Amino acid sequence: MGKILTELVVNGETHEMGVEANDTLIEVLRERLGLMGTKEGCGVGECGACPVLMSGKPVLSCITLAVDAAGSTITTIEGISEGKELHPLQKSFVQHGAVQCGFCTPGMILIAKELLERVKKASTERRAGRR
Repeated sequence: MGKILTELVVNGETHEMGVEANDTLIEVLRERLGLMGTKEGCGVGECGACPVLMSGKPVLSCITLAVDAAGSTITTIEGISEGKELHPLQKSFVQHGAVQCGFCTPGMILIAKELLERVKKASTERRAGRR
């Protein structure tokens, strides 16, 4: 079977490309678009290292097919900063030493971002763990 013409909107940029039916989203992000922030740990959706936001919802990019992402907006860790200015969650992870080795950090930040957007009642104090 030939390539499937697919349009992906990633971090606000539209990319039209041919993908194989079994190409995963993480393969396209890393190998075709050069977005290396999303990491693949297990490749089977168990470890949680590879989340991206697809139309605002977290998905595991190692088990999401690129063709299934067509028509959705994809946000990777590279897409949440404002130019060279880190997103507040990125700054917080750095300031509080939460980056550890950094491999899983992009996925953790994107999951936290979605949670904080979904739970809009969270105050700054509650976000920081204070009540």
